[in-house]
Amino acid sequence: MKIARIGNNGSIPGFAVEHDHGKWVPLSAMGLEASSTADVIAVLPEIRAGIATASETSVVEDPNFLCPIVAPTKILAIGHNYLDHIRESKSKKPERPIVFSKFPSSLNDPYGEIVMDSELTKRGDYEVELAVVIGKKTRRVGEPDAIETVFGYTVANDVSAREWQKADGQFDRSKGFDTFCPIGPWITTSDEVRDPQGLALKSWVNGELRQDSSTKEMLFGVAHLIHYLARGMTLDPGDVILTGTPHGVGFAMDPPRYLAPGDVVECEVEGLGRLRNPVVGPTGA
Repeated sequence: MKIARIGNNGSIPGFAVEHDHGKWVPLSAMGLEASSTADVIAVLPEIRAGIATASETSVVEDPNFLCPIVAPTKILAIGHNYLDHIRESKSKKPERPIVFSKFPSSLNDPYGEIVMDSELTKRGDYEVELAVVIGKKTRRVGEPDAIETVFGYTVANDVSAREWQKADGQFDRSKGFDTFCPIGPWITTSDEVRDPQGLALKSWVNGELRQDSSTKEMLFGVAHLIHYLARGMTLDPGDVILTGTPHGVGFAMDPPRYLAPGDVVECEVEGLGRLRNPVVGPTGA
């Protein structure tokens, strides 16, 4: 099942479920209300029951997709978690997950504009990532059971200001600028993802393939990350974990190739959809 957040022709944005390929039924048409991702998770049984009897008259075709992550209590991310990325960046393999946060204010639509302000950064970079959406309150879960806490998976671009990532000595600010976390286009429920450690990831800049790898390259897999994070904090429904990026990022090229206004970045995870985000200056030009 795919859950999206859509808006068309100035209508109030709302969550919807895919009824047929490319056809979406708003939850409101099924008499369901959901203002946050956690709300969607809470009514998932009703969604499954309602979609089977949904009327064709309520179907929305070719919707405008918006960010499906609304009001998370946490957006957590993992650094240096792909072996091929560790090799290309000549980094030391971490002994445990490197954890940082993306702020909710950085969330962006799957086709929204990424703002690169040259007064803030001249080294903007892209990172295709598998994003995990937590489906139940989780604390101190064992690794063998951790995967059962997942509601679904989606695609994320962990946009980064590389000079500040290095200068600040931590990742939060450099990866937390406004628009620096495109996510979507929808959430695919976990029952449709047989193995999160066997998915291809790719990214393109202006049509040029930059990243081409697999989640098999993860140093710490999805189950371990959930287990590790939940040892010290409660993960709530709707929380998101960005699980790291593979090789092919701009800063590791020779010479480095950073994002600039006019570029278009696309990020794809196998079976989960593709982001397509134009890069613009601070005025939208």
